[in-house]
Amino acid sequence: MSEMKTVKRGELFMGRLSHGADLLDELTEICRRHHIRIGRIEAIGAVKKACIGFYNQQTRAYEYLAFEKEMEITKLSGNVSLKDGQVFVHAHVTLADSSGRAYGGHLAPGTIVFACECIIETFDGPAFERVLDQETGLALWEPRP
Repeated sequence: MSEMKTVKRGELFMGRLSHGADLLDELTEICRRHHIRIGRIEAIGAVKKACIGFYNQQTRAYEYLAFEKEMEITKLSGNVSLKDGQVFVHAHVTLADSSGRAYGGHLAPGTIVFACECIIETFDGPAFERVLDQETGLALWEPRP
């Protein structure tokens, strides 16, 4: 059954990330520093190397691909919520190599920023906490009242 909650637009943060930073860690730290508990993230730019994941629905485990090459971030889309009471950034990314081949998946630690511009939109409303969903094996949103 679908569960939806009403939220209102909050603040909008725009900026660039640090050269050489871990992309996922940097986004998470920005959200922590600004007390963002619910929001969405977009980004474009380039990475020095990358790690992306794919959730195997049969084994209920993530499988990872590592790319030891420079790639363009053609699209990063994600959200901010809470997991175990802590800020949690969940993002998917599409990356393109020098031949124009695209790779996509779950943004994982080990993706190192060359240059990245991001937008983080916050929302005012009930926090969304990630809890284990027995049906999928994933930590999914459970909106608080």
